[in-house]
Amino acid sequence: MGIFSTIMTKIFGHAEAAPASGSAGGAAASGDAVPAAASSVPSAPSAPVDVDAVLSRLQAEKGQTLNWRTSIVDLLKLLDMDSSLEARKHLAQELHYTESTEDSAAMNVWLIRQVMQKLAENGGKVPEDLRH
Repeated sequence: MGIFSTIMTKIFGHAEAAPASGSAGGAAASGDAVPAAASSVPSAPSAPVDVDAVLSRLQAEKGQTLNWRTSIVDLLKLLDMDSSLEARKHLAQELHYTESTEDSAAMNVWLIRQVMQKLAENGGKVPEDLRH
């Protein structure tokens, strides 16, 4: 599984694990949850996933100050993923970055925007300002 697929699985998986608002029980309480689906290659969710809400909730739960909205490093840290330069270069290659990966600042700006755009294309509800 690629880095972007892992990002998507972690974000969309947290959305599915969260109880629906106004529902104290739901499918998770009935024992009908499907945990194996979270480990497979992600597909577009049946309903849009509010990426901002999921990541904001994760940040609140961790109690860390991470600027995941503008920093690919902080997004990866929030998701408990490798945020090393090598990992980010691999993600850039995976997402078809065509500029030099030696300019890590430019690559990082492109990566966070591209990840948000790809999340939106795959069923994520991402605010417009996070995609540009």
